[in-house]
Amino acid sequence: MTDKSKKTMPDWLLFVVGALLVIQFAGLGVWQISRGLEKQANRGAFNNQERAAGFTTGMEVRPYQRLRVTGRFDAGRQFLLDNIMLNSRYGHYVLTPLTVGDGEPLLIVNRGWIERAGKDIDTQSIALRDARVTVHGRVGSLPRAGYRMGEALLADATWPRHAVFPTLDELATSLGQDVQPFVLLMDPDDDYGLLRHWVPEVMGPGRHFGYAFQWFAMGAVLAAMLVWNFRRRGLRR
Repeated sequence: MTDKSKKTMPDWLLFVVGALLVIQFAGLGVWQISRGLEKQANRGAFNNQERAAGFTTGMEVRPYQRLRVTGRFDAGRQFLLDNIMLNSRYGHYVLTPLTVGDGEPLLIVNRGWIERAGKDIDTQSIALRDARVTVHGRVGSLPRAGYRMGEALLADATWPRHAVFPTLDELATSLGQDVQPFVLLMDPDDDYGLLRHWVPEVMGPGRHFGYAFQWFAMGAVLAAMLVWNFRRRGLRR
């Protein structure tokens, strides 16, 4: 005797769920393609050797655009970004505020990488002269962590101040001043003796295009299974 109390999913509900999944897979594929094209454009901008433009507060900037900025470094209030690995060695990115004009937001300049040597850093290794300078670099951003535990800035009143994947807003709060909406990645040829080797995003556009292919392939396979199941059920009736 068959148990008629058991209920199976209605055919129409099965097809609706399957169709929604196909649409979702297609949407994810389109998103991956858009991300790949965006990173492709960013890499093109990074490789562009156009002449550096003079920066003024409020001007629109593009990712990796080359800029020339004149100002005065605030050498007494620098940040050390902890846990930055380069060539299998731990170290810090050195972030130095640059005063570009009276009453204007500070520009955070990433001056490059310095190896961690013991618990305390030699402040002379990141020292700067008190003078008006012209800095060349590219429009960039702060490094980001997939997951951050604890506070970004250690509760320490001394400078330089250690930080773990902070945001620009957190740096501005620590400085007590507004900052520009981007970070200047200082050119390797500029002075001040830190290691600089900037590259575009670690995950290139090719990886995104590969993921897009996988999402489209999954959607195509699921769509084919739905069509096959629909035709099979139709022939049985």
